[in-house]
Amino acid sequence: MSEQSRRPSKPGKPYRRPQKDPVRMLAFEALRAVDERDAYANLVLPPLLRKAREKGDFDGRDAALATELVYGTLRRQGTYDAVIAACVDRPLREVDPPVLDVLSLGVHQLLGTRIPTHAAVSASVELARVVLGDGRAKFVNAVLRKVSQHDLEAWIEKVAPPYEDDPEENLAVVHSHPRWVVSALWDALGGGRAGIEDLLEADNERPEVTLVARPGRSTAGELLDVLGEESALPGRWSPYAVRLSEGGEPGAIDAVREGRAGVQDEGSQLVAIALANAPLDGSDKAWLDGCAGPGGKAAMLAGLAAERGALLLASEKLPHRAGLVAKALAGNPGPYQVIAADGTRPPWRSGTFDRVLMDVPCTGLGALRRRPEARWRRRPQDLEGFAPLQRGLLRTALDSVRVGGVVGYATCSPHLAETRAVVDDVVKQHAAELIDARPLLPGVPALGDGPDVQLWPHLHGTDAMYLALIRRTG
Repeated sequence: MSEQSRRPSKPGKPYRRPQKDPVRMLAFEALRAVDERDAYANLVLPPLLRKAREKGDFDGRDAALATELVYGTLRRQGTYDAVIAACVDRPLREVDPPVLDVLSLGVHQLLGTRIPTHAAVSASVELARVVLGDGRAKFVNAVLRKVSQHDLEAWIEKVAPPYEDDPEENLAVVHSHPRWVVSALWDALGGGRAGIEDLLEADNERPEVTLVARPGRSTAGELLDVLGEESALPGRWSPYAVRLSEGGEPGAIDAVREGRAGVQDEGSQLVAIALANAPLDGSDKAWLDGCAGPGGKAAMLAGLAAERGALLLASEKLPHRAGLVAKALAGNPGPYQVIAADGTRPPWRSGTFDRVLMDVPCTGLGALRRRPEARWRRRPQDLEGFAPLQRGLLRTALDSVRVGGVVGYATCSPHLAETRAVVDDVVKQHAAELIDARPLLPGVPALGDGPDVQLWPHLHGTDAMYLALIRRTG
C-alpha cells in the first residue's frame, strides 16, 4: 500500500502512527491462523500466550482477555456474521477475511463483553490501522459504529427469523451453530425446544479443565491434596477426575508434568471405565485400544489392565500419534505395547483380545465447547467420508475380540449417522449382542433408554461422548 493511502485525506492534520495493542494483535494472529491454516485455537493460542509472556508484553489479565477475544469470537461467529452482514453493503464472502476477522473481534467486544463501546470501537479501528491500513480501517470504523447502535438482544431480533416461522434457522442464528448441526443435534437429543436450546448454550460456554489421575500412578485424592480445595474439585462422575478452578494451569502440576496425571474430559474417562468394568466370563488378560491416539483413554486402560495383570496393546495408524500414545503410557506399572498399525488391516490374529475399545475418527460434534471453530469447518458430506471407516473399524473390533469378549464402540459425536446407525448396521451382520452400558456408569443421570449411552454437555457437564458395549457371541 502506498504512503499516500495510509495518510489521512484532511490537509494540515499530522499523521499519527497506529499504536499496537499486544492483546488484540495476538487475538487477530490466532484468528488468522485458524482461518488460513485450519489450525485449532486450543493448539495455536497457548504458544502465542507463552511467547507474549516471555517478551514481557502480557500479564495474567492480558492473557485472559486475549483468550476471551479468540474463543468468544469463534463461538459466536455465526451470530456475528449475521450482524455484520446487516451492516455492510456487500455479501460477506466479498469482504476480505482479515477485514472480517478484525470486524468480528470488534463485534464481540461490543456485543459479547463489558468493554465500553468507545473503547471497543477505537481499539478495533486502531488494530485495523496496524494490520489493514488506514483505508480499510475507515470501513471497520463505519461498520462497528452501526453495530454499536444496538445490543446483542436487539440485533438478534433483527437478524434471526422468528422461531415460529423457522425453528432451526432461529436457533442457528441465536446460538451460533450451522443449521445442519442444529438439526443433527436436535435429532440425536430428541425432545422439544428447551433441551436443544440448553445444549446449544452449553456448546457456547467455556468448559472446565478436567484432570485424570491415571490408575496405578496417581489418585484423585493425591491431586486434590496437592491443589487444595480452592483450586480444584472432585469430578462429578469419574473416581479418577479432578476439576480445576478457572485459571488453573495443568502444566504447572507436577503429576501432569511427570505423566502420572493428564488433561482428559470426564466423558472420555467414563468410556474407558465402562469398558474395563463390563462383565466378562473367562480370561481377562489381553486388551486392545484400536484407535489409541493421542493416548488419554489408552493411559487409563493400561492402568486399569495392570491392576488385573492384563496387557494392553495400543494401536494407532499415524506414527506421530503413536508417539503421543507411547508418551502417555510411559511409566505405566503393568505390561503394554504401542504399535503404529491400520485398524482396518490389523496385524494381530482374530479373537486375540478379551476387551477392545474403538474410539473411532468422527466429525467431533460432541466437543464443540473445546473446538468452537470445528462447527464452521465440518460439512454434512463429511459424514459420508467417515461412515465406511467407522463401520470398518467396528468390524475389526468384533473380529479381534474373542467369543464372550466385549467391544466398546465410542465417538465424540452424537450424530446418529456416527453412533446408532453404525452400531446397528455392523451388529446385525455379526454374531454379537448389545450390553446395557448404563449400570457401568453408576450415579450418572439421564442416560436414556439404553442399552447404549449418550452423554451431553448440558446434562452431564462432559463432551457429548457416545458409547455402545457389544459382546461377541459367536
